[in-house]
Amino acid sequence: MTGAPSTLMDSPSARYWRAPLAWVGRGVLARLRFVLTLMALSAGIVAEALLPRSWRRSVRSEFRRVLRMALGGSLTATIFVAALIGVGMVYQAVYWLRVAGQEGSLGNLLVAILLRELAPILVGIILLGRSGAAMLAELGHLHADKQLHALQAQGVDPFQILVMPRAIAFALASYTLGIIFILVTMVVGFALASALDVVQTSLWSFLDMLLRAAAPADFVVFPVKMLAIGLLIGATACLTGLQAHEGEDIGRLISRGFIRGMLAIMLTSGLLSLAI
Repeated sequence: MTGAPSTLMDSPSARYWRAPLAWVGRGVLARLRFVLTLMALSAGIVAEALLPRSWRRSVRSEFRRVLRMALGGSLTATIFVAALIGVGMVYQAVYWLRVAGQEGSLGNLLVAILLRELAPILVGIILLGRSGAAMLAELGHLHADKQLHALQAQGVDPFQILVMPRAIAFALASYTLGIIFILVTMVVGFALASALDVVQTSLWSFLDMLLRAAAPADFVVFPVKMLAIGLLIGATACLTGLQAHEGEDIGRLISRGFIRGMLAIMLTSGLLSLAI
């Protein structure tokens, strides 16, 4: 009886399936390892950021630098994409709902599509592609030049000086860009609809309609979603950059970080949307 499992595993069919299953298992374990490490890193960032002693002068200086980089690098692209969405979505929604006689459902439509889904994903992609890639390349060069070892030799914790301020800066940048995206989209869509006599209300009435259509959970989930997306983008870029192999090409590193960041954006947005 004790030899039955060994005999079963050594059968021709078992040997045939062993290699594909091992290949799948190695891939799953490698990706789960990264996801679990990312979750632990994100929790550590939030816990450390809540402690006043963590914000020394050097950490605050790095935080301000990365925040300016994230906002300055992504602001123009955010405004441009928001203007396109305002023309292609908000104006079209106003026009066709008026033609169909369903103006009353405009607020619910914009909240469901723009506020809950489209804005967080687009802002996250812009932030990842513009500022996340730049930060990943910077960390990759630090790792390749062995400057991380120099920091550790000087008694400087790379987590506090490199990871925590960058992730928190990206979280605040994501939230700020999300608010700007919503405002620019609504203003551009309303301005075009007003110029073409599609709407006769004021801008404040138009924005008030959007706020009234939002559920109470939206005022909680939207900020949490934007902050979480920014935090995970920063944590993903830091983790990918600090785990770079010796002599690894920066282009491959950025590509891997972008794919990981996209998965983090989509999963975070989808999971938090279920809370509404």
